[in-house]
Amino acid sequence: MTLYVFYDTLWDMIRENLSRVREEIKGICLLAGRNPEEITLVGVTKFAPIEAIQEAIRAGLTDIAENRVQEAEKKFPLCVSPGHEIRRHLIGHLQTNKVKDVIKVCDLIQSVDSLKLAEEIETQSAKINKTTHILVQFNTANEPQKFGASKEEALKLIEAIGKCSHIRIQGLMAMAPYTEDQGVIRRAFSDLRDIRDAISQNFSGHARIQMDHLSMGMSADYRIAIEEGSTMVRVGSAIFKDAYVQEEA
Repeated sequence: MTLYVFYDTLWDMIRENLSRVREEIKGICLLAGRNPEEITLVGVTKFAPIEAIQEAIRAGLTDIAENRVQEAEKKFPLCVSPGHEIRRHLIGHLQTNKVKDVIKVCDLIQSVDSLKLAEEIETQSAKINKTTHILVQFNTANEPQKFGASKEEALKLIEAIGKCSHIRIQGLMAMAPYTEDQGVIRRAFSDLRDIRDAISQNFSGHARIQMDHLSMGMSADYRIAIEEGSTMVRVGSAIFKDAYVQEEA
């Protein structure tokens, strides 16, 4: 009886966290003159137990993400709830030897950062006759420890990936720099927006290149990201933090 009450309370927390994040997104959009419907909330499930993820899905979360292919393979097949369709993302660095595994369990790969990786996705997708949807990741923070293409190679890289017949580029992704300087964070996000605009102008009408998504912003900085044009925010701890504590306990 005690266990049931505890878990009922924990699941209530998950729902409350999700509701709070949604309301904050609405408030940010209102102040920024944007439509909240433009923003896709992606729940980052790293460290979250399956039951907590399922509860968030029942509460209306439509997109979930993992950083590692192994975790995606383990969790995503179990993250189902009758009557609720979800889109599954990979947001962490992807090695070429993991491509054949990730394309089987993910609907969107957000972290394609090189032509070499894109070509492997093309090869493995062709083998199973699948069109794989991706975002191209850029290192707009110019941090050596971060993955991502440089903005200088943006148009050339997009053009090359656009030749892959089993890949559809859906937009771009970037990680914020590790700093408390909001001006630096804002500049990294605005740089990605500028790259998006240049790609849109240069590849307008291209069948395999669409700039539908601008994935930037996480729990600590999605306010700035939305103000700078993000259409997809990746939020983990702000939704699942209460479940983290229980899992570690």
